[in-house]
Amino acid sequence: MEKFGLLFSGQGAQYPQMGMDLYNKDPLFKEIIDRANAVLTNMDLVAVLNNEDDALSQTKYVQPAIVAVSLGLFTMLKRDIPELPIQAMLGLSLGEYAALIASGVLEFEEGMQILQDRASYMQADAQAKASKMAALLQPDIDLVKQICQDCTTNEETVSIANYNSPKQVVIGGSVGAVQKAMTELAEKGGAKKVVELKVSGAFHTPLFVNASQKMAKRLSKVTFAKSNVPVISNTTCQPFDDKVADTLVKQLISPTHFASCSAYMFDKLGVNAVLELGPGDTLCKFVKQVDRKVARYHIENYEGYQAFLDAIRGN
Repeated sequence: MEKFGLLFSGQGAQYPQMGMDLYNKDPLFKEIIDRANAVLTNMDLVAVLNNEDDALSQTKYVQPAIVAVSLGLFTMLKRDIPELPIQAMLGLSLGEYAALIASGVLEFEEGMQILQDRASYMQADAQAKASKMAALLQPDIDLVKQICQDCTTNEETVSIANYNSPKQVVIGGSVGAVQKAMTELAEKGGAKKVVELKVSGAFHTPLFVNASQKMAKRLSKVTFAKSNVPVISNTTCQPFDDKVADTLVKQLISPTHFASCSAYMFDKLGVNAVLELGPGDTLCKFVKQVDRKVARYHIENYEGYQAFLDAIRGN
């Protein structure tokens, strides 16, 4: 029997029109988007999903949009397959907020408001100092760490920001330091391939310390409920405990460990199937590199949702 781990998409998976077929065809999905829209300030979620004025290139808009789409899909699942055996939830960075809301740790409206503030803080840091990120395919981790250390100075920093899978990590930091590290990695064989990413900032690096400090203040008065299913933290590689706020504050300046979190679900929680909710299937691809035996599903549109229902119901 398949026991599911739900995966929630992270930033970078967005694309114009994401979720709009669901919005137009499923009343419950539309209700969730409209409900989120009602508590968000100075933004129109439908306009963002349609990428009006290039909205999906801006962190402050894209984060609430991705999470709202993921939660819309999750709510549809609860309606149509309430018996689906969900053993754990795991989001990549931003996706942790979708997981925390879906699991009941954060109430929907408050969670969306916190998320909007987080996105605003992160956009401010991204605009304050130029930064960049690069994905490394088949990296030599020890060599990557050494090169990052050698390229970091008092003025500029570069470090591993994401441990995505056994075959991919991402480095991030100041433009000059990252560029220097990319050159050295290519020269010294630190990775089979180095690919610069199109992102608005080097998330999960020390460059986001201001956003982290603002989040500490923002979360200090938030009451977190007990999760009804384990939510695995990218930061600790363990289920969130009673220190949710502290972990979310650290998350902004700490590397993500999606690969280790996936392994925890499989080894400790009996998960043998994953379902990615949200734009793209990047997380399913990472999971394949962690454990090829795990069944993988993803839903990002109406057609995919119907196909998943058919698969689960044996149609």
